Amino acid sequence: MNKTRALGLTTLVAAAGLVLGSGVAAATPSGQDPVLAPASGDAVTMATKISHADATNRLRAAGISWSSSGGCSDRNRPNCTSFTQVNLATIQGAITLKNASRCGLNVTGGTETGHASGTYSHWNGYKLDFGLSSCLDNYVKGNFASIGGSKWKAPSGNIYYREGNHWDVVFYSCGC
Repeated sequence: MNKTRALGLTTLVAAAGLVLGSGVAAATPSGQDPVLAPASGDAVTMATKISHADATNRLRAAGISWSSSGGCSDRNRPNCTSFTQVNLATIQGAITLKNASRCGLNVTGGTETGHASGTYSHWNGYKLDFGLSSCLDNYVKGNFASIGGSKWKAPSGNIYYREGNHWDVVFYSCGC
Protein backbone atom coordinates (compact mmCIF):
# COMPACT_ATOMS: atom_id res chain seq x y z
CA MET A 1 0.00 0.00 0.00
CA ASN A 2 1.47 3.35 -0.93
CA LYS A 3 1.95 6.08 1.67
CA THR A 4 -0.81 8.33 0.27
CA ARG A 5 -3.36 5.51 0.32
CA ALA A 6 -2.29 4.50 3.85
CA LEU A 7 -2.72 8.08 5.06
CA GLY A 8 -6.12 8.24 3.36
CA LEU A 9 -7.19 5.02 5.10
CA THR A 10 -5.94 6.34 8.44
CA THR A 11 -7.91 9.56 7.94
CA LEU A 12 -11.01 7.61 6.92
CA VAL A 13 -10.74 5.32 9.94
CA ALA A 14 -10.23 8.27 12.29
CA ALA A 15 -13.20 10.08 10.77
CA ALA A 16 -15.37 6.97 11.12
CA GLY A 17 -14.39 6.72 14.76
CA LEU A 18 -15.34 10.32 15.37
CA VAL A 19 -18.66 10.03 13.51
CA LEU A 20 -19.64 6.78 15.17
CA GLY A 21 -18.25 7.74 18.55
CA SER A 22 -16.51 4.41 18.74
CA GLY A 23 -13.27 5.74 20.18
CA VAL A 24 -11.18 4.05 17.50
CA ALA A 25 -8.10 6.08 18.34
CA ALA A 26 -8.43 5.41 22.06
CA ALA A 27 -9.15 1.72 21.59
CA THR A 28 -6.10 1.13 19.39
CA PRO A 29 -2.90 1.20 21.47
CA SER A 30 -0.31 3.69 20.28
CA GLY A 31 2.05 2.24 17.73
CA GLN A 32 -0.13 -0.77 16.91
CA ASP A 33 -2.11 -1.32 13.74
CA PRO A 34 -5.85 -1.89 14.13
CA VAL A 35 -7.10 -5.39 13.39
CA LEU A 36 -8.72 -5.56 9.96
CA ALA A 37 -11.19 -8.31 9.23
CA PRO A 38 -13.11 -9.05 6.04
CA ALA A 39 -16.85 -8.64 6.19
CA SER A 40 -19.15 -9.72 3.39
CA GLY A 41 -17.77 -9.54 -0.14
CA ASP A 42 -14.66 -7.43 -0.49
CA ALA A 43 -15.53 -5.01 2.31
CA VAL A 44 -13.08 -4.57 5.16
CA THR A 45 -14.12 -3.49 8.63
CA MET A 46 -12.08 -2.47 11.63
CA ALA A 47 -12.35 -4.60 14.76
CA THR A 48 -12.29 -2.14 17.64
CA LYS A 49 -11.13 -3.88 20.82
CA ILE A 50 -12.59 -2.94 24.19
CA SER A 51 -11.65 -3.78 27.75
CA HIS A 52 -13.27 -6.33 30.04
CA ALA A 53 -14.65 -3.50 32.19
CA ASP A 54 -16.15 -1.66 29.19
CA ALA A 55 -17.73 -4.88 27.90
CA THR A 56 -19.25 -5.81 31.27
CA ASN A 57 -20.61 -2.28 31.71
CA ARG A 58 -22.29 -2.46 28.30
CA LEU A 59 -23.68 -5.96 28.92
CA ARG A 60 -24.95 -5.03 32.38
CA ALA A 61 -26.69 -1.91 31.03
CA ALA A 62 -28.43 -4.08 28.40
CA GLY A 63 -29.57 -6.64 30.97
CA ILE A 64 -27.25 -9.41 29.78
CA SER A 65 -25.63 -11.56 32.44
CA TRP A 66 -22.41 -13.58 32.31
CA SER A 67 -21.01 -16.42 34.36
CA SER A 68 -17.96 -18.67 34.52
CA SER A 69 -17.46 -22.12 35.96
CA GLY A 70 -14.43 -20.76 37.86
CA GLY A 71 -16.12 -17.58 39.06
CA CYS A 72 -13.35 -15.50 37.44
CA SER A 73 -12.47 -13.29 34.47
CA ASP A 74 -8.79 -14.13 33.83
CA ARG A 75 -8.28 -14.43 30.08
CA ASN A 76 -5.49 -16.95 30.55
CA ARG A 77 -7.62 -19.47 32.50
CA PRO A 78 -10.05 -21.65 30.54
CA ASN A 79 -12.58 -21.90 33.38
CA CYS A 80 -13.04 -18.10 33.48
CA THR A 81 -15.24 -15.90 31.30
CA SER A 82 -13.24 -12.94 30.04
CA PHE A 83 -14.07 -10.07 27.71
CA THR A 84 -10.50 -8.75 27.51
CA GLN A 85 -9.78 -7.78 23.87
CA VAL A 86 -13.35 -8.52 22.76
CA ASN A 87 -14.52 -6.70 19.64
CA LEU A 88 -16.91 -3.84 20.24
CA ALA A 89 -19.10 -5.23 17.42
CA THR A 90 -19.31 -8.56 19.29
CA ILE A 91 -20.67 -6.89 22.42
CA GLN A 92 -22.99 -4.74 20.31
CA GLY A 93 -24.12 -7.90 18.51
CA ALA A 94 -25.01 -9.54 21.82
CA ILE A 95 -27.04 -6.45 22.75
CA THR A 96 -28.78 -6.48 19.36
CA LEU A 97 -29.58 -10.17 19.87
CA LYS A 98 -31.04 -9.46 23.32
CA ASN A 99 -33.20 -6.63 22.02
CA ALA A 100 -34.39 -8.49 18.91
CA SER A 101 -35.10 -11.81 20.63
CA ARG A 102 -36.36 -10.39 23.93
CA CYS A 103 -34.71 -13.41 25.55
CA GLY A 104 -32.74 -13.43 28.76
CA LEU A 105 -29.11 -14.00 27.76
CA ASN A 106 -26.26 -15.36 29.84
CA VAL A 107 -22.75 -15.29 28.34
CA THR A 108 -20.79 -18.39 29.39
CA GLY A 109 -17.74 -17.94 27.19
CA GLY A 110 -15.78 -14.94 25.94
CA THR A 111 -12.17 -14.31 24.98
CA GLU A 112 -10.56 -16.68 27.47
CA THR A 113 -8.17 -19.41 26.43
CA GLY A 114 -9.44 -22.94 25.89
CA HIS A 115 -11.62 -22.42 22.80
CA ALA A 116 -10.81 -23.46 19.23
CA SER A 117 -8.30 -21.22 17.45
CA GLY A 118 -8.77 -19.37 14.17
CA THR A 119 -9.21 -15.90 12.77
CA TYR A 120 -12.83 -15.56 13.90
CA SER A 121 -12.28 -17.15 17.29
CA HIS A 122 -13.13 -16.44 20.90
CA TRP A 123 -9.53 -15.40 21.58
CA ASN A 124 -9.60 -12.88 18.71
CA GLY A 125 -12.80 -11.31 20.06
CA TYR A 126 -15.34 -12.50 17.48
CA LYS A 127 -17.22 -15.15 19.45
CA LEU A 128 -19.36 -15.47 22.54
CA ASP A 129 -21.03 -18.52 24.06
CA PHE A 130 -24.57 -18.19 25.42
CA GLY A 131 -26.35 -20.52 27.82
CA LEU A 132 -29.20 -22.53 26.35
CA SER A 133 -32.80 -21.47 26.71
CA SER A 134 -35.97 -22.38 24.85
CA CYS A 135 -36.44 -18.66 24.08
CA LEU A 136 -33.06 -18.39 22.34
CA ASP A 137 -33.50 -21.76 20.59
CA ASN A 138 -36.88 -20.69 19.21
CA TYR A 139 -35.64 -17.26 18.16
CA VAL A 140 -32.58 -18.52 16.26
CA LYS A 141 -34.34 -21.46 14.61
CA GLY A 142 -37.41 -19.38 13.74
CA ASN A 143 -35.63 -16.33 12.33
CA PHE A 144 -32.37 -17.45 10.77
CA ALA A 145 -31.51 -19.72 7.84
CA SER A 146 -30.38 -23.25 8.61
CA ILE A 147 -27.02 -23.86 6.93
CA GLY A 148 -26.67 -27.52 7.86
CA GLY A 149 -25.96 -29.49 10.95
CA SER A 150 -26.64 -27.37 14.01
CA LYS A 151 -25.77 -24.03 12.36
CA TRP A 152 -27.93 -21.04 11.45
CA LYS A 153 -26.97 -17.86 9.62
CA ALA A 154 -28.50 -14.49 10.42
CA PRO A 155 -29.12 -11.90 7.67
CA SER A 156 -26.17 -9.98 9.17
CA GLY A 157 -23.88 -12.91 8.33
CA ASN A 158 -23.40 -13.88 11.97
CA ILE A 159 -23.30 -17.64 12.54
CA TYR A 160 -25.10 -19.43 15.39
CA TYR A 161 -23.89 -22.93 16.22
CA ARG A 162 -25.88 -24.92 18.75
CA GLU A 163 -23.36 -27.04 20.60
CA GLY A 164 -24.23 -29.53 23.35
CA ASN A 165 -24.68 -27.13 26.24
CA HIS A 166 -24.52 -23.64 24.68
CA TRP A 167 -24.89 -21.48 21.60
CA ASP A 168 -21.53 -20.58 20.03
CA VAL A 169 -21.98 -17.34 18.05
CA VAL A 170 -19.50 -15.69 15.71
CA PHE A 171 -20.25 -11.98 15.35
CA TYR A 172 -18.97 -10.65 12.04
CA SER A 173 -21.10 -7.55 12.63
CA CYS A 174 -23.10 -5.88 15.37
CA GLY A 175 -26.41 -7.06 13.84
CA CYS A 176 -27.87 -10.29 15.16
